Formats: sequence, structure tokens, C-alpha cells
Amino acid sequence: MTGLEVIISILSIIIIDIILGGDNAIIIAMACKALPPEQRKKAIIFGTVGAVAVRITLTAMALYLLTIPLLQFAGGVLLIWIALKLLLEEKDIKCEAGKSLINAIKIIIMADLVMGIDNVIAIAGAAHGSLARVIFGLLFSVPIIVWGSTIILKWLERYPGLIYLGAGVLAWTAGRMITADIIIYREIGQYIPYFDFLIPVTVLIFVLAIGLYINKFVRCKVYDKNNEPVA
Repeated sequence: MTGLEVIISILSIIIIDIILGGDNAIIIAMACKALPPEQRKKAIIFGTVGAVAVRITLTAMALYLLTIPLLQFAGGVLLIWIALKLLLEEKDIKCEAGKSLINAIKIIIMADLVMGIDNVIAIAGAAHGSLARVIFGLLFSVPIIVWGSTIILKWLERYPGLIYLGAGVLAWTAGRMITADIIIYREIGQYIPYFDFLIPVTVLIFVLAIGLYINKFVRCKVYDKNNEPVA
């Protein structure tokens, strides 16, 4: 990869983790809210360190699995669904408050483990096989998520377009994953000019178009008591 491609890869990891990390910021806040003030900082630090360690381990495993033929393609298809879910899903996040320092740390790590699968797949795809990029991207973005969680959530509420930026990065990464699959390239890609560019662009346009259409038109319809659309 060229230097520019490496930079784009790292920036993609950071953007993906920040956009998908809003949930994690909420979890951290909720898990620590019942603790005494002097224990909250410790719970945030140790819980976040544990969550990052778990995520790096899972992403390393994902990087290996994505080298298996057709799993890269499957990961790309799954990432398309994740991008659409990011645009269309109305989230209702629930998390219990920790009753002790150890309990809060466990809640943060376990909640991140369960909810971080999207991040793991997306980051593994954006890393293009490099664990070093994964580690650097996570170490850079996680402090932003933890310490700037309130600001991030306000930005996402004030500027909804940021969600489309994140979904766009996910869609592009999904397209790149599909084109990078050995079998897909051997059977299809080598016969199509500009395949490595055409598929990511097509996936990007598809995801953003579906998201915009549903959010702007489908969800804006008003229904009467008989569930009939009102003109």
C-alpha cells in the first residue's frame, strides 16, 4: 500500500470507531453513574483499558479469519448491513449501573464486548490486514470517545450528517472488502475494468441512497388511526 492508502486506512479506523463508539460512551456513563465520584475515574480508565484489550484481540482474530476465501466477501456484505443499520436504526440502549468499582469495570468490558462486534468487523476491514493500524487507530480514538463522549453525542445530535459520513466510510470499506476477496476477484473481478473502484463506489451510493430515501420520505409519512397513509 502507498503512504496515502495507509493514512486513509488509519483515518477510516478512527472515524469508524468514533461514529460507532457513541453507544460505548453511553454505556461507560451509565455503568459508572452510581459510583462515588472518587471511583468513577478509576472505573472509566480500567474499564476502557480492558475493553480496548478485548477489542484488539477480537480484531486480530478477525484479521486472520478474513484471509480465508469468501469470508472477506461475507464480511463486506455484513458491513453493508451494519452501515444501513447505523442510518436506519432507532437505538434504545439499556445498561445497569455498577454497584461497585469491580462491578462497573465488568459491565463496561462485557457491554463493549457484546456491542463492539460491529466495530471489530468494520475496523478489521478498514485495516487491510495490518494489526499495527488497528492498535494505533484504537489507541487514538478511544480516549476521544471516553473523555469527549458528551461532545461527540452532542455533535451527532446537532449534525446528523456525521452519521452519513460514518455510514459512507463503512460502505466504502465494505466494497473494498468484497473486491479484496481472492475468489470474488478470480471469478469476477479480473474480467471487469476498474473493479476495485467500481464496487466500492456502487456500494457507497447504494447505502447512502437507501438511507436518505427511507429517512427523508418513508419515515416522514403520517398515518391515520387505521394505519393508512395520510396525503
